Amino acid sequence: MIDLKTYWHSTAHILAAAVKELFPEVKLGIGPAIENGFYYDFYRKEPFLPKDLKLIEKKMKELIKRDFPFERTEKDKNEAITLLEKLDEPFKIELVRELPDEKVSFYRNGNFIDLCRGPHIASTGKVKAFSLLSIASAYWKGDENRESLQRIYGISFPTEKELENYLTLVEEAKRRDHRKLGKELDLFSIHPEAGSGLIYWHPKGALIRKIIEDFLREEHLKKGYELLYTPHLANLNQWKISGHWDFYQELMYPPIKLENQEFMVRPMNCPGHILIYKSKLHSYRDLPIRWAELGTVYRLEKSGVLHGLLRVRGFTQDDAHIFCRPEQLEIEISAVVEFATSILQSFGFNQYDIHLSTRPEKYVGTIESWEKATTALKKSLDKKGFAYSLDPGEGVFYGPKIDIKIKDALGRSWQCSTIQVDFNLPQRFHLRYIDNEGREREPIMIHRALLGSLERFFGVLIEHYKGAFPLWLSPWQTIVLPITEKENGYAIKVNKELTDSGIRSRVDPGQEKVGKRIRKAELEKIPYMTVVGKREEERGTIALRERGKGNCGERSLKEFILELKELIAKKS
Repeated sequence: MIDLKTYWHSTAHILAAAVKELFPEVKLGIGPAIENGFYYDFYRKEPFLPKDLKLIEKKMKELIKRDFPFERTEKDKNEAITLLEKLDEPFKIELVRELPDEKVSFYRNGNFIDLCRGPHIASTGKVKAFSLLSIASAYWKGDENRESLQRIYGISFPTEKELENYLTLVEEAKRRDHRKLGKELDLFSIHPEAGSGLIYWHPKGALIRKIIEDFLREEHLKKGYELLYTPHLANLNQWKISGHWDFYQELMYPPIKLENQEFMVRPMNCPGHILIYKSKLHSYRDLPIRWAELGTVYRLEKSGVLHGLLRVRGFTQDDAHIFCRPEQLEIEISAVVEFATSILQSFGFNQYDIHLSTRPEKYVGTIESWEKATTALKKSLDKKGFAYSLDPGEGVFYGPKIDIKIKDALGRSWQCSTIQVDFNLPQRFHLRYIDNEGREREPIMIHRALLGSLERFFGVLIEHYKGAFPLWLSPWQTIVLPITEKENGYAIKVNKELTDSGIRSRVDPGQEKVGKRIRKAELEKIPYMTVVGKREEERGTIALRERGKGNCGERSLKEFILELKELIAKKS
């Protein structure tokens, strides 16, 4: 079976070889495989144009046809630098100087040689179908103070059919792009002049957000959580105690100096919840304590990685922290996993992958505490029969975690829920409870989010539903359309009955032809249209149209309202 990551990385090398043949002055950056395909970064004064991609693809086909083997060689660092100086590849020289190993590897295919760890497929001829997809800009090493490179994205597969299927999926993804639909549906906007990566929620988007937030708060209260609100600012010392300043500093905004103190806009909500816990002494009978907050946080993401709602600098987490006794840990973790999956299913996500992430290279705490936390997570998943995969070394610096990745309508995976066990922060902040023998004990802390970032989740929702939100989430659930202005009075009466019943409805008065207004409502993706004319007014009925289905016939308004309420209650 072909390893697609290796396949894609090898195709990236063929791309680089083709570019160097066509444009010898180009300097090479990096060319990794990514989640779907590959890219290669190039430094060139002139921008690549779409016509250049056609030339590059043609040259790649020539190199593939010649079936050059991928040949690996090793050199010591000095030899490698000498070779790269001869090739005039300054970015590669920089990479070699940063490598800890004394030996570095290169791969050659034909006349092209590149610094690379590998592995690769046997030869260029193994690539049977590929396409170059787009060109973007990227700063070297993601640093906006460094050189701006041109990034060429591509995809490859062992068969033409697989490539054809993928390109069809790409076109559908473009049609579902949340940035495009967000503008068309008037849901949100981003204003770089006011700050990149910061979201402005328009009335319809804000209403959907409120519906989501209200639902989350209600469900948390049902599950025994209590709600908190904590400040967006905290003294820098809190972040030094927590360890974020040492391990997370590059993603934190610079401190704000005020009255001989330094304050931080929060990148996390944890210290605020910890301070509330410390405000009084707790008994073992108080535990577990479950505290939830829809807390807005700020992270200094590089401008090159910002992407609509999916990667932002300010976002709101459906955050919660559970303080529990050691013997309660497994039960609490199991409950959170079940809670997370039920919430995700309410939004229409029934397929997901679960990952267990273990200790990274940089971590705090003892190996013993990490092993205890990892074992607790594993046992919780095993006892409930959840299938999961291991992600070695992908835990956060203070503890291992469970991640739940949902699959959308196109089969793409999105990170949402996360459950993290933390022995570290209770120790750093000296958290205590009194056990049943009157002794001080240290609680265990669970960090968890169900949807993760509300901004990111909203972007995923838009793309999953292609902007056609389910009834319970739609900002307008119905629209009343009088056929002519003569029926405006009846339309207003119908609308009032709908809104009095808790249905989000409005009237589009009959100033334009009804067909045009129906088309407008369809473009707005409103679930139901209630059309009223002279006959409906005389009979006290409505003519119903459903999004995606068209005319559904005449019915009584009372019947329609009951049907809507039932569908909304089912989260339809």
